[in-house]
Amino acid sequence: ALESITLRPEGTAGIARAFISNGLQQELPIKFFYKGPMFRYERPQKGRRRQFHQVGVEILGVPTPQADIELISLANTFLEELGLKDQVTLEINSLGDAESRSAYNQELRNYLNKFKQELSEQSLKRLEKNPLRILDSKESEDDVIVANAPKLQDSFNVNSKNFFAQLCEGIDTLGISYEHNHNLVRGLDYYSHTAFEFTTKDLGAQGTVLAGGRYDSLISQMGGPETPGVGWAAGVERLALLLKKNIITKRPIVVIPIGQNEEGEAFVLTERLRKKGYSVDLGYSGNLKKRIKRANERNAIASIFIGESEAARNVVKLKNMDTGDQKEVSLDLLEQQLLIYK
Repeated sequence: ALESITLRPEGTAGIARAFISNGLQQELPIKFFYKGPMFRYERPQKGRRRQFHQVGVEILGVPTPQADIELISLANTFLEELGLKDQVTLEINSLGDAESRSAYNQELRNYLNKFKQELSEQSLKRLEKNPLRILDSKESEDDVIVANAPKLQDSFNVNSKNFFAQLCEGIDTLGISYEHNHNLVRGLDYYSHTAFEFTTKDLGAQGTVLAGGRYDSLISQMGGPETPGVGWAAGVERLALLLKKNIITKRPIVVIPIGQNEEGEAFVLTERLRKKGYSVDLGYSGNLKKRIKRANERNAIASIFIGESEAARNVVKLKNMDTGDQKEVSLDLLEQQLLIYK
């Protein structure tokens, strides 16, 4: 017997289904976050895998731009906390409401029909079904055609104009910098109004590390009540690739007990320094010469020696591995002396 297996491509539809199945409309507005593995069908490129992982957040039940602003602010803070803010650019656009998009689709189709001979094969397939997607084409032959296409905003009704104006005003108030990308679109018709992405130039062809938008028609299309929604998701592997480029490996401090009786003191000191944020490696075995050799192999920035004489006097020997300078330091003053290595 044939079996059908469905691998989830993203988390938003699952959130919507859970919302409908559990009758959560009485609890609106409601916020969710998720993390987990996802799967893609398309050919992998740099930073894209068949199985990948995402973290995401969603807000359901808020029809106004305040939810969009809050989520963009959260995404901005999230990337800032990871130390990636300087590597990404926030791009935003508005898809308008269904009425505005319908009017624009017809205008765009009329424009693109003039260029059937020049459009890429993929764009020709999209022309009748979903001309909006052509704006996001990565094919070079489409570049000039798309650049001169009518702008979506020119077809906006009053509701769509006001929504986008309030969104931009809110982001400006928070001091978050962004670029308005007129060609940033979403291919599915349940999306509306806000679309945004944090992009980078450090990952080759696929430059998006976090993407989101408003999907006011999704839950009703899935059989649930009319419920506005907005959310974003970030690819964990792509974030990891950026972090790998960004992280400067912290050089360790090596703690070396001289003799078995001092191993207990060495353990206590190691734990104490780790809790203070230092990267500490404990030298377990071998004679002193071997332990110092191992400290050099690990590119240690400093070594701390604890011998019987030092333990009795509540001091340690601190050696700067770059200069070779060595001095006795009281255990009470050790952390103050180590500040230069943090």
